[in-house]
Amino acid sequence: MINDSRVIPARLLAKRRGGGEAEVLLVHREPDGTWRALVNPGARIRTGAHLTLDERDAVEVVEHLASGERRVRLVGDGGELALLARHGRVPLPPYIAREPTDLDRERYQTVYAAVPGSVAAPTAGLHFTDAALAALEARGASIARLTLHVGPGTFRPVAALNPENHHLDAEAYVLPEATARAVNAAHHAGTKVWAVGTTTARTLETQATESGAVRSGAGWTSLFIRPGYTFRAVDRLLTNFHLPRSTLLMLVCALAGRERVLAAYAEAVRERYRFYSYGDAMAIL
Repeated sequence: MINDSRVIPARLLAKRRGGGEAEVLLVHREPDGTWRALVNPGARIRTGAHLTLDERDAVEVVEHLASGERRVRLVGDGGELALLARHGRVPLPPYIAREPTDLDRERYQTVYAAVPGSVAAPTAGLHFTDAALAALEARGASIARLTLHVGPGTFRPVAALNPENHHLDAEAYVLPEATARAVNAAHHAGTKVWAVGTTTARTLETQATESGAVRSGAGWTSLFIRPGYTFRAVDRLLTNFHLPRSTLLMLVCALAGRERVLAAYAEAVRERYRFYSYGDAMAIL
């Protein structure tokens, strides 16, 4: 199972009316055409602010949300997609300490990325090429798709001493009927279900019933999988090496066991594996 969400150029650098700089990170497009966004410096940017990108394009701040986010509207020639093409930057993870380039618009995508909406790539999928996917299918693997749009909360470390007190930001997902049928058929046949990445795993588990059957559907998930969780839909996982104190690492420990995962990380450090978005991966059997 793969997540076909596509990273959008969601980072916008703008100017405030007084001449200061502002940064807008688009998080999710609302049905009315506005966007939920993170705006910095938040304390200085109020409802009604007009943030200019150039002489024809701007970001208008419509509302200050209780979550700390802003609701904004993109205003410019040719519509918002044209505006993002002109001004949007790929929101590379904060540990990649450089400005994005045009090459990142394709490099920071899976080869099967199709549905725009993420601010971070579902990075386990970066290991696949078209040829690798074709080879898997030739060996009898069935590849099915779902969509979960990755939000900025994926980078937020668990600061609470008790992980149960950590809130995971909700992310939008769609699990098609064909994918639900494929998962359920695999379980019925005794075939193992692989999730490519933690986002795929969380979507499948969100739609899984107590019996392990998976339902199609769309919505928002803030499912925080950590040790003690019983997986119902996912049998196997392909995942990158994640940051310490991250919800992603806790999900991996929930599936493979904390001690086994820490031993794998110790070996990865000894063998100088690459970590994080453009790094190596592990297969959890």
